[in-house]
Amino acid sequence: MTTDVTTPKTTGALVAMKLRPSPVLQEKLLHLGKTFLANVVPPIVVLAGLLALWEFLCADPASTLPAPSRVISDTWELIVNPFYDHGGNDLGLGWQILASLERVAYGYALAVIAGISLGVLVGKSNWAMRGLDPIFQVLRTVPPLAWLPISLAAFQASAPSAIFVIFITAIWPIIINTAVGVRNIPDDYRNVARVVRLNGFENFTKIMLPAAAPYIFSGLRIGIGLSWLAIVAAEMLIGGVGIGFFIWDAWNASMISDIVLALIYVGIVGFLLDRMVGFIGNRVTRGTSA
Repeated sequence: MTTDVTTPKTTGALVAMKLRPSPVLQEKLLHLGKTFLANVVPPIVVLAGLLALWEFLCADPASTLPAPSRVISDTWELIVNPFYDHGGNDLGLGWQILASLERVAYGYALAVIAGISLGVLVGKSNWAMRGLDPIFQVLRTVPPLAWLPISLAAFQASAPSAIFVIFITAIWPIIINTAVGVRNIPDDYRNVARVVRLNGFENFTKIMLPAAAPYIFSGLRIGIGLSWLAIVAAEMLIGGVGIGFFIWDAWNASMISDIVLALIYVGIVGFLLDRMVGFIGNRVTRGTSA
């Protein structure tokens, strides 16, 4: 007969084995660590270097541009209280950005509806392609702000004029990419639609849109970036509440630190809008969109 004797050493070894991560978990942790080092650390290092260089170059009190430390001290109230409301146009940056985003939402939504519709028409019809493409190529080269006087004359109000500028800026990449996507649908897909006798609506929803979706979302992603660029520039001219007018008003008041903070917020919001449309596109197209 044998007797199993458990010593403190063997007990500790058993506990260590139980606490040790499984090979699968170790592999996942290693992959996460490599991803973090590859994607997160480099931007942080570069950003820290740029901030240090900026601080060094603008540390002199006589400098015309504020250093990062001075920007933070000058705009601390704007940073910690982005949704203050002192009446009129004296609003925090949070309200200013939301006002701009509201205009972008209206203009961009209209551009998506019209752009995809016209893109499908141009992509399916050679006659429409020959008739509309020269007009599109001419109009899309007009700078966004050049449309503002025309829109103000037509609408006689700043809000719809700004929305129109967003619309006319964002629609062109959506039209062009949608048309290219429709024209590049494989012939096999078209043959399947004919064999199973899909009607026009079924062909549009089950064949055309899924096949052209990667191209469409590439256009949507470009369009959302152009929309955000256009509204910031347009608001500098039309006034009212919005991040563009906030920047222009700060310039008139010589509040350079406020401008720097607003530009940082503009960049962050633009980045988030781009990533949001990209995320939706990857979900819809299963990772095949740009």
